[in-house]
Amino acid sequence: MVFGFFKRKKEEKPGDPLAVFDHLIDSIERQSSAARKSAATLLALRAELHRDQEKYRNRVVAIEGKRPNADPAVLKVLGRDQTEAQRLLERTDEALAQAEADASLLMETAEELGRQLQELKEERQSARVRFSGSSMVTDALKVQAAQFEKVMQLDAARDEVEKAHALAELYREDRKR
Repeated sequence: MVFGFFKRKKEEKPGDPLAVFDHLIDSIERQSSAARKSAATLLALRAELHRDQEKYRNRVVAIEGKRPNADPAVLKVLGRDQTEAQRLLERTDEALAQAEADASLLMETAEELGRQLQELKEERQSARVRFSGSSMVTDALKVQAAQFEKVMQLDAARDEVEKAHALAELYREDRKR
């Protein structure tokens, strides 16, 4: 016995053609919003990475300043500290470059989605005007068709009246004979 758990739910097709536009506009607005939000997050991360970059540069400079006056045991520790600070600086530089590239890509994506959204809104507006115009024409044609049907009924009624007159005339002639 299957309860329909594995049946695919059919997408309902909207009756209103403008609803398709509205659905797509909402979808693009959500995508654009998500792209802008992600770009803002990456821009905030970029500021934090700039601070880290400056901190690690200062650490490398401070270690280099201590080296000339340090004894050999301390030099070994300073060397490890400098290597670690240098590695952290390189990783921060890489992360900063990646964050800037990603933020740039997300901003371009948000701009492109904004352009698409604007075009789609203009197209929807045009479609709304055309749709309302076509529905007015359709209504007018329905009225015209109804009037045509009434004219046809009137012609049929006239024909019936003429037939009745002709039949009456035939009966009169038959009676006279």
